[in-house]
Amino acid sequence: KEAVYHALNLASKFYEAVLLKSPHATSYLKERGITEETIKRFRIGFAPDLWRATSDFLIKKGVPESALERAGLIIRSPKGIYDRFRGRVMFPITDSSGRIIAFSGRILDEQKGETLGVTALAKYVNSPETEIFHKSRALFGLYQAREAIRRLDGAVIVEGQVDLILSHQAGVVNTIASSGTALTAEHIALIKRFTKNVILAFDADDAGIAAAQKGIMLALSQDMSVRVVGLPHKMDPAD
Repeated sequence: KEAVYHALNLASKFYEAVLLKSPHATSYLKERGITEETIKRFRIGFAPDLWRATSDFLIKKGVPESALERAGLIIRSPKGIYDRFRGRVMFPITDSSGRIIAFSGRILDEQKGETLGVTALAKYVNSPETEIFHKSRALFGLYQAREAIRRLDGAVIVEGQVDLILSHQAGVVNTIASSGTALTAEHIALIKRFTKNVILAFDADDAGIAAAQKGIMLALSQDMSVRVVGLPHKMDPAD
């Protein structure tokens, strides 16, 4: 497993270095209101828009191909391997002790399907399930939020990476988010180790309301105290 952790940590350092040389990616983050300090704190990076830039770098650094595959960083095809994440802003997902276990990559330009030879690109691409990453148990931002959750005796739960990052930046430092999946019973059990109080702050649209209803039932079933933030219509926590 150490080889997988090492591959992910080195990949994150690579993405962080690439971001500093990618004005289109840094301007996207600035447009979203994300500061340089926040970028460093959450180790936000950028994956080059090339088929093998990340894997070539990591292999040159001595990371075996097998570790890249186990870490979910590459995909095998009949023509060889290629990088899972290309041309995306990269958000590392960590465990509760701060080790990177996965990534979530967001595309910059949602109109740009053609350049990578596909008809439509997903807004987010997440790491696959691996031996160290199980999305039903991983909470984005838990490492940064855990002390505040204990101190304030409550966890604010949002749905997206940018929602979480801007919440922390605005001073709501006990915020966490599910990682590319709906809230699960395992997520609630993990939160319960730090507090019995949860505050759901999901988007004020039909999908967000449905997700909140599910979250309420999950939390109540584990004897948690639940509150819901009433956001203005069609607004999200980032707004």
